[in-house]
Formats: sequence, C-alpha cells, structure tokens
Amino acid sequence: MKVWLSIVLLFLSAYSTAADTPHYGPRLEGFDYPYPTKTFTFTSQQQALEMVYMDVQPEEANGRTVVLMHGKNFCAATWEGTIKVLVDQGYRVIAPDQIGFCKSSKPTQYQFSFQQLASNTRALLDAIDVKKVTVMGHSMGGMLATRFALMYPGKTEQLVMVNPIGLEDWKALGVPYRTVDEWYARDLKTSAEGIRKYQLNTYYAGEWRPEFDRWVDMQAGMFRGEGREQVAWSSALTADMIMSQPVVYEFPLLKVPVLLLIGELDNTALGKDAAPSALQKRLGDYKKLGREIAAQIPKAKLVNFPDLGHSPQIQAPARFHKALFTGLLP
Repeated sequence: MKVWLSIVLLFLSAYSTAADTPHYGPRLEGFDYPYPTKTFTFTSQQQALEMVYMDVQPEEANGRTVVLMHGKNFCAATWEGTIKVLVDQGYRVIAPDQIGFCKSSKPTQYQFSFQQLASNTRALLDAIDVKKVTVMGHSMGGMLATRFALMYPGKTEQLVMVNPIGLEDWKALGVPYRTVDEWYARDLKTSAEGIRKYQLNTYYAGEWRPEFDRWVDMQAGMFRGEGREQVAWSSALTADMIMSQPVVYEFPLLKVPVLLLIGELDNTALGKDAAPSALQKRLGDYKKLGREIAAQIPKAKLVNFPDLGHSPQIQAPARFHKALFTGLLP
C-alpha cells in the first residue's frame, strides 16, 4: 500500500508540475543554493574556468573540514541537509560544483578525468588554505572521492562514500559501449517526468515525498532552459568518463580509513538500460557490492541501510546522519 501511495503521489506531482518546471540556464541561473556561493577562478587545459562552491563555517569550530563531492545527477545543493548537521557539529564544510556540473563552468572542449577533477579540487583547497580534509562522495562523487584519496593520501584524513557508483566495471561485465554522441542524443531527451520515475525506483526505493520535487526541478530545469545543449554535452562527456575510468580495481590501494554507507535497495548501474535483460538483473546489486568492496579496503567500516535506496542522506536524513557521526573519526 505504501508503494502504491508513493506512485500515486509521484504521478499527481508530475501532472501538476510538468508545465511549471523551471527553466534554468546552463549554470543553474535562478536556482538558489542553501548557503552563499563563492567562485574559484583558475586555468586548466589552456582555458579560464570557474568552480562555484559553498564554504560554510561553524560558529564553534572543531578544527575539522569536510569536502562534499556530488554525484552526476546531483549538485552541491543536494547536500543541503548534510551541510547543516555537519556545521552544527562544528565542521567546516566545503561543497563545490565540479567543472562540467551545475553552477560551474561547462567547457565544450575538456579532457574529463577523475584525476583532473581531483586536481581541480586540490587547487581549490590550496587556494583557501585548507590542509587536511575528510572527503565525502555520493554516487559519482564516490568515484571522485576515491581518486582524490588515492592521489592525495597525505591531505585526506578519511574517505566517506555514500552509495558510490563504480563498485563494478560495467564495461568489463558486458554493458554495450555508447559513444559521446549517443550519450548526448539521449541526454537531450531528459525530462522531469523521466527523472521522477527514475528517482522513485532508484533513489528512494519506491517511496516518494513532495520535498523530493526540488531536486527533480533542479536537474530538469537545466535541460529545459537556454543552453540545454551545453548541459547535455557536459553530461555526455562525464558519462563517458565514468564508463571508461573504473576505480573498482584500486580500492585495495586505499591507505586512509574508509566509511562506506550503503542503501541496499539501490540498483544504479550506468548504461544498464542498454544491457541485455539477463545482465541487467545482475547489475547494481548494492547489497552484494557493498560487502564485497568493504572486504577489499584495508581500513573499512560498512554501514548498511536495508530499506533505503541510492540517496539515503535525503530519504532518511536522521538515520543517515546518526550513522555518519558514529563512523566519522573523532
């Protein structure tokens, strides 16, 4: 009954708001972030770029800094609830939009790699004189946070991953290759209705609540406004990055303590829709993958949420943050 009520609520929401979905520009113009943003201007790959970020300072600092790394279909703003609870506990929180995403620059010609994005983040931290951080990544941000921890172990106190993608190598498992042009054509068809349906089944395990619509509008709005082609092109380039740069083989190399927070009803696997049906059923099994990956990481702590999906920090924030603070280093 609970699932059916969520489905009814989802489609009523989609019906009532389809015509009202905001039209944002390619850098989320008009979408307000929960805290003031700043801009880090730097040169990368022979071009001037802007990385927009939030730097939220606590009233009573505990001396610790957390860097939050968003997923592919997310932005720094979707960390809103986590930023608040971390700051309330004395943490300084830095939440950037990576190059190619959300409010940051979306260069047409850019060699996207997790190494490059990690290097960009390191440059931001150096510019604002941050020495040591806990890096916390969700979804694609888990892959990026892993790369950051591997590249900069001396700067990383702890790695926290929230339902990271990349716990399996989809290409090696048989997911068909898509060209960047094919990803681009697919992303141009992005709609609020499609996003809601996907999020219902993947992010929230069949449970929909009205507050989730804000994040649907955020993502869909970039694909509806002026510059939507630029947004779709960046999305295609970063999809290719994810598919072609697995980190799954390097988890045993991590030297820092790792906290792995897994909603077990997640079923995310990039490109799964193009895979044969028999393979689709085996991909994105987070209940299995979380345990397998935790066993490979030398200093890992695994926390499972058996009834939650891809975004436990949004679906069940109180439970998630209780587990987070239990697992963070003292």
